[in-house]
Amino acid sequence: MVRSRVEVFEQIRRDHEQQGLSVRALAKRYGVHRRAVRQALQDAVPPPRKTPLRRAPKLEGAKPTIDQWLREDLHAPRKQRHTAQRVWQRLVDEHHMTELSYSTVRDYVARRRPQVALERDDLLAERAFVPQQHQPGQDAEVDFADLWVRVDGEPTKWFLFTLRLSCSGKAVHRVFCSQGQEAFLEGHQYAFEVLGGVPVGQIRYDNLKSAVSRVLFGRNRSESQRWIAFRSHYGIDPFYCIPGQQGAHEKVLVAHCTS
Repeated sequence: MVRSRVEVFEQIRRDHEQQGLSVRALAKRYGVHRRAVRQALQDAVPPPRKTPLRRAPKLEGAKPTIDQWLREDLHAPRKQRHTAQRVWQRLVDEHHMTELSYSTVRDYVARRRPQVALERDDLLAERAFVPQQHQPGQDAEVDFADLWVRVDGEPTKWFLFTLRLSCSGKAVHRVFCSQGQEAFLEGHQYAFEVLGGVPVGQIRYDNLKSAVSRVLFGRNRSESQRWIAFRSHYGIDPFYCIPGQQGAHEKVLVAHCTS
């Protein structure tokens, strides 16, 4: 999985804080220059750099089809599973993707096959239920709920930001006129100031657009770069709940608090 510079900076900062690794050790672990490590320790946001324009690869349109075949292979007998050669041949024969080279397809299959298997394992693990126990100051939950207020006698829609500690149940609320990212980040900052610190464990979230730009497979999320930099600065460890009824049990304290 290719990580963005913001995500690499976040991991460097976390390993330095939690494990006390040196600049040299962090540079070796993440395959970056020691200058980049020092930049990460100084600021959660990487310095800007010029990004070269790249053309979209020809493989892009074939990826959903290849992924579907690899998922089907998880339930097929070993001798019937797709080899890279078979994947490439089917793309050419059935989908007329004659412009794709075998080496491109082979490299993608080799990289994607273990990821597909891991996604399946994550999904199966999510179906297990374990009683929740929380230590003081460890975990929390966050939510943005609709809040209707009468202004000059007229009902007006506002939004209630809530961060609630999982152990004590202590909650911090703040009302905003929008659910924009600025309000989302300001709500966190205000809650941390009121509580006097940041939860050292995980903070549970729904798939709020202020943080998540795209819901992927299982618990994988494509996060906004600004949110990654913000949580890296504060050391937030996010936990994203499964959408819909499957994840309704994963974040109940805030739901009760805001209902």
